[in-house]
Amino acid sequence: MTTHLVPKGISLASRRGFLRGAAALGGAALATPFLSRRAFAEPTELTMLAWYGHAEPDVVAEFEAENNVRFVPKYYTGGDNMLALISQSPPGTFDVILSDAEYVQQLNAMGYIEPLDPADYAFDEFFPEFQQFPGHWVDGQLYSVITRFGFLGVAYNTDALTEAEASTYDVFWDERLKGKLGHFDWHLPNYGEMSLLAGNASPYDIDAAAWAAVQDRTMTLRPNVGGFFDYGGTFSSLESGEMLAFAGIGDWITGVLERNGAKVRSVIPEQGGLQWTESFSIGKGSAKADLAKAWIQYITSAKGQVKSATMAAYPAMVPNQKGWELLGQAAPEEARRQNMVLGQSNAMDLIRSGRIQYRQLPIQQSLEEWADAWSAYKGN
Repeated sequence: MTTHLVPKGISLASRRGFLRGAAALGGAALATPFLSRRAFAEPTELTMLAWYGHAEPDVVAEFEAENNVRFVPKYYTGGDNMLALISQSPPGTFDVILSDAEYVQQLNAMGYIEPLDPADYAFDEFFPEFQQFPGHWVDGQLYSVITRFGFLGVAYNTDALTEAEASTYDVFWDERLKGKLGHFDWHLPNYGEMSLLAGNASPYDIDAAAWAAVQDRTMTLRPNVGGFFDYGGTFSSLESGEMLAFAGIGDWITGVLERNGAKVRSVIPEQGGLQWTESFSIGKGSAKADLAKAWIQYITSAKGQVKSATMAAYPAMVPNQKGWELLGQAAPEEARRQNMVLGQSNAMDLIRSGRIQYRQLPIQQSLEEWADAWSAYKGN
């Protein structure tokens, strides 16, 4: 015999109505099993290998909520570190991989990323310069989608240097910077800037003599160098005034500090600047490739680009022109600060005028040769 428990105060006459209501509720639940399972299901974990910040709530929370996903990030600093982490992990470990654009070719050559269908992504909304980005395509096949970019030049303390003084890489040798010049500890941006200073129009495509000259000139900078810093150390040493100028960085560092009131800024010097570029790929062997694709579609859409441009960890410009339009509506001050305002002189003009060169891997030397030279410079 089954005993039905009825709340106190419900009469026998109304008991039947109560039971009918309970049955109806049960039937409704059974009629919508997918909704019930989705509402109470554990989120699907999506692993991401990236620079710090890309899987933080300010960027991913909306996507996580809409797709019942939880990102599990593994953060790295620098492309060499990224490659090492992938090489030490079995296929399928990382569903989504964020890489600096110059490393996409290596990821592809090593079999670490999946081919992509360009029809899945809103390239028609991108500026023409980013629709067929170098190294992201091989024989017409897409492997990675550019999501954000920024410029590298001279970062400086505005109390110590004027913008005019900082508008040349020669300022790094200024006597006022003795022991006060910092390096972001990565050879590619630093030697790239020194190559631009040496007059190399293609800073990463230089012959042996030009490469030797870049190393020799850089070595003369050593007396002014106060330290070599990782991501966190770069922030803190600029914010505290421990370092008054920095080589190898740009607004991706100073923009965060400037937004918080620090007296630091970046400028593209007269010799030109470099462009860093970040792109998303799907990791080889991912069991969640469809969700990974959905993430790349989201973050390269107009609304996703606003989140990328205003990322708390470090800001960036974005390749989606509709993203620029939406940023101008959602965060006009940040759009102006980052020079991403349509209909006037903006960041795209710096690229189109030739003042910005893409950061690349060295073409006539090996990556190891540049890394070894950097180690020797640091140890001098």
